[in-house]
Amino acid sequence: MNNAAQSTPAQQAWAGAKVRPRVLLADDHSLLLDAFKKLLRPHCDVVGSAGDGREMLRLARELQPDVIVSDISMPLLNGLDAGTKIIKQWPDIKLIYLTLNEEPELVADAFRQGASGYLLKSSAATELFSAIEVVMKGGKYVTPLMTEALIGSFLKDSGEEKPAHELSTRQREVLQLLAEGKTMKEAAEILSLTSRTVAFHKYQIMKDLDIKSNSELIQYALREGLISA
Repeated sequence: MNNAAQSTPAQQAWAGAKVRPRVLLADDHSLLLDAFKKLLRPHCDVVGSAGDGREMLRLARELQPDVIVSDISMPLLNGLDAGTKIIKQWPDIKLIYLTLNEEPELVADAFRQGASGYLLKSSAATELFSAIEVVMKGGKYVTPLMTEALIGSFLKDSGEEKPAHELSTRQREVLQLLAEGKTMKEAAEILSLTSRTVAFHKYQIMKDLDIKSNSELIQYALREGLISA
């Protein structure tokens, strides 16, 4: 995130606050995780960090943070699907996405699935403090870099029909792992399924989406934000 010389009112308030937000960080880039820890530690309790979506799920269960700050493109399970699972199980946890992805449709989808905030990694560093302050009070935060595009996306969505078929949570998990290059056996071990079940899910995905090849499957996963280019 971009640096800023002055602290925000949120930072100043937290400096003397008795209760500090408990924050879990999730990003598959260790250098970014270290930078976020240093940025937040003077004002928040950083209780843990995860390098993939499945670790993020495990730590959310174990640590019960107030706020999770997560990337979207992460291995094994993307941040969007991991976040959706977390919000369903622990609705009091606030989820803020901090990502490179600027697709308005993805931002809208994140909020539809329960996110509380959405920032870009090109946002000013102080925006993260503002976002945490807003979501801790029960509000929603969208970076000003995305607001206009997001409004346009919602207006577009309201005038268009939804796709005839949407993948189930399990299908999205299988698709991501296969698109990342995992074999059916490897995907089955990660998901605690049989290879035959994974093969069935792949067949059903390709049938429902009218996809004919593995390359088309990967392109679909890219478009859906399940994997990064």
